[in-house]
Amino acid sequence: MKEVFMEKSLQLHIFGRVQGVSFRYYTQQKARELGIRGFAKNMPDGSVYVEATGDKDKMDQFVDHCRQGPPMARVDRIKTENIQPVQEEMFFIK
Repeated sequence: MKEVFMEKSLQLHIFGRVQGVSFRYYTQQKARELGIRGFAKNMPDGSVYVEATGDKDKMDQFVDHCRQGPPMARVDRIKTENIQPVQEEMFFIK
């Protein structure tokens, strides 16, 4: 019997002190560890924008990880929205 994995796809807009603190690298490491695909990029307003797709339970872990951020970061809030699955085959930094 084939296992069925429920995937979840999210757009995360992360606000706070999230640029210049290795946030995108930290996010990429966790995403690759969890088998999540997508990307992270810095935005002109100082936030970080992420699109990610992966197993529902692993995506929940990923979002919790993003809420924490790396040691020098300060995450004030995260705006999430469901999106269509990303087409990337792995997670990368733009």
